[in-house]
Amino acid sequence: MERNDRYIPGVPCWIDTTQPDPDRGAAFYAELFGWELEDTMPPGSPGKYYVARLRGEDVAAVSSQPEGAPEGAVWNTYVWVEDADEAAAKVSAAGGTVLAEPFDVGDAGRMATFADPEGAGCCVWQAKEHRGAAIVNEHGTLTFNNLSTRDLDGAQAFYGAVFGWEIIHDSMWALPGYGDFLEQRNPGMRAGMADMGAPERFEDVVASVSLTPDAEPHWGVTFAVDDTDAIAARAAELGGSVVVPPFDAPWVRMTIISDPQGATFTATKFVPANKDLPGR
Repeated sequence: MERNDRYIPGVPCWIDTTQPDPDRGAAFYAELFGWELEDTMPPGSPGKYYVARLRGEDVAAVSSQPEGAPEGAVWNTYVWVEDADEAAAKVSAAGGTVLAEPFDVGDAGRMATFADPEGAGCCVWQAKEHRGAAIVNEHGTLTFNNLSTRDLDGAQAFYGAVFGWEIIHDSMWALPGYGDFLEQRNPGMRAGMADMGAPERFEDVVASVSLTPDAEPHWGVTFAVDDTDAIAARAAELGGSVVVPPFDAPWVRMTIISDPQGATFTATKFVPANKDLPGR
């Protein structure tokens, strides 16, 4: 790990979306979030990998679909690990399925993809030159990853074994020690969270989890936005669809959007005044 890394093992560090038409996907997100996109694949490559940047910093990517991948667009979550091969072995031992064995992504890093016992897909990332998203929690950047599952106890057993996560408050994944890392990077962080009335151990939270008995288990992504209603309206103008119209929820105003090729994501504006609202 480099001294200025923003991540430690067990923390989601990167997202990308695989799209049947990556050019169309890149155009949509460029207009929606103001991303600048660069295809980083060598000339003549069969696929494209558009890295999205804000202020010159990497925030996400839009990719062609890998050969043999299921049809349809989807957002993918990557979790930082020290050793992708070791992580893949832990997945198998815990009852998950390794969908793509560990492989090198040029000089960028080493990765593997897997499905948990319920079938939710995820990736692990062993960083080399690519050190994850450089900006988060700002407009047009990642703010949260969420697991939708039909089995909270099973999810706790699996992700606890693979990443050391714990479910707290029935809705959050906590990584012991993550708060210590964040406090070192940003002294006073814990006090600030306490002043806002954040839940206990929120500084250790790395993702969220929700029990969704009637939905296909999956990992989802949430983007921070400055204006939830404006983003929903703009997404519709650009050919996307608003799956769930903007509504107020604890701490946020949020909406669920599907891009023109079907990849679904959540957009939220942080609204501290909403902290005491009941969940939906």
